[in-house]
Amino acid sequence: MNDWNVVITVHERNLAAALDFLREYGEVARTEYFNVAVMKVADSTLLMETLRQRVSSDPGLLNILARVVPALHAFNFQSPEDFEQKAKKVLGGRVPLLRGRRFHVRMHRRGFKGRLSSLEEERSLDRFLLEELAGIQSSGSIDFADPDMILAIETIGQRAGLSMWTRAELARYPLLGLD
Repeated sequence: MNDWNVVITVHERNLAAALDFLREYGEVARTEYFNVAVMKVADSTLLMETLRQRVSSDPGLLNILARVVPALHAFNFQSPEDFEQKAKKVLGGRVPLLRGRRFHVRMHRRGFKGRLSSLEEERSLDRFLLEELAGIQSSGSIDFADPDMILAIETIGQRAGLSMWTRAELARYPLLGLD
């Protein structure tokens, strides 16, 4: 599936069970990466809320699903430079939401091994966002201990999905599992 907007990781030996469970909520497919699936859903907020309710009534689902991360913006890229340029374009549009906030970028990369470093991209994009905030005479800070927001990036091969989550959303949707 090349037009996914949700990345799912599952606990070991639970991919088939996860796929069966998630089919109720949208188109779901395996990926070439171990214990990783992708989905296409019409409403990612509805998916997260539904999963929150299901996990609340059936905590055993947490033994199947490890992480479920929707992508509010997705793009394809051909090279590390292309990735960074497109990520900056998407994240740059979110800068006003970071005014006066503590935040950090969290990236989970699958594919592009040796060509795209999650840690280097996180640092580079954190710096970019701080520079953009300074450019609009505003402040923000990188914080891993108690962030107001986390900007999540999931890559599967040459496709990336980006999303932004507030502290309240992170608490409400534990399946995000961003930190």
